[in-house]
Amino acid sequence: MSITPIRLYGDPVLRTPAAPVTVFDKELRTLVQDLTETMLDAPGAGLAAPQLGVGLRVFTYYVDGEVGHLVNPDLDLSREQETDDEGCLSIPDFSWPTPRALSVVAHGVDMYGEPVMLEGSHLLARCIQHETDHLDGVLFIDRLDKEQRRLALKEIRAAEWAGLPGPIIRDSPHANPSYGA
Repeated sequence: MSITPIRLYGDPVLRTPAAPVTVFDKELRTLVQDLTETMLDAPGAGLAAPQLGVGLRVFTYYVDGEVGHLVNPDLDLSREQETDDEGCLSIPDFSWPTPRALSVVAHGVDMYGEPVMLEGSHLLARCIQHETDHLDGVLFIDRLDKEQRRLALKEIRAAEWAGLPGPIIRDSPHANPSYGA
């Protein structure tokens, strides 16, 4: 169990759909623990396995004092939407207003393969959607409208960390006023 470097925007693993988990063993439990420790240290509201360079459908979350994880999520989204600031530990120090479903019901399993249903709205729903997007190779900036995305990409390219090779560990915690995952 350890705090692990978080992959940054530009790393191909962040754009690669993750494979379903089929083996529920000690290695998976260690991954969940590493995700949890890294997420809490960052700090963030969620962290997906691809952000640690692992192409498996697993994420952790920390919302409203509750820490949890979900393996192989499948989402049912509400039709009602809300737009709120969203950030990402793989795109540090930035956030943009991002539309998401207001509520979600997520079905999956835990690290032991036992069925889990997770229901949430507002921040928890945003977190679940954001982390599941990571598992699909989608970043939250892909959810922005065309003009917002163009401006966001311009800001990202100008970031101090942009273009750095491989994963890095940030010296200071991510300072996102809203949601960072």
